Amino acid sequence: MKNALYATGLAVLLALTMSACSKKPAPPATPAVVTVKAVTVGKAIGADKRVTAPASSFARTDTIYAAVETDGSGTATLKAKWTYHKSDKVAVVNENSQTLAATGPAVTEFHISKPDGWPTGDYQVEVLLNDASAGVQKFAVQ
Repeated sequence: MKNALYATGLAVLLALTMSACSKKPAPPATPAVVTVKAVTVGKAIGADKRVTAPASSFARTDTIYAAVETDGSGTATLKAKWTYHKSDKVAVVNENSQTLAATGPAVTEFHISKPDGWPTGDYQVEVLLNDASAGVQKFAVQ
């Protein structure tokens, strides 16, 4: 009877060991990825945050919009860095950021305005995704 109990115990232990060893580890989770598909600059946006009047030249008192189209899922930070360029000098006009909790295609809107008027000249908006450059649009104020 002792041998039968010993054999049964050994069989149970062997079965548990085999089932523990036969399980495959879960594959590593694929990191969520958000990508910038396009950056469009313009004079107006619609309810969907897309630019409805694309432009590369603006009046001094225009509000200037940048629509950033993204795709993918996960958490990401978009930043718009607006700069003014004169000769070899560059001045930051504005920087703002938004955190996304993306679940697919989306559009994020940024804008700048200056009621007393922008200085005429060359400008650009650079969009950064998690602090890496993801697109640049140049424009002028006349």
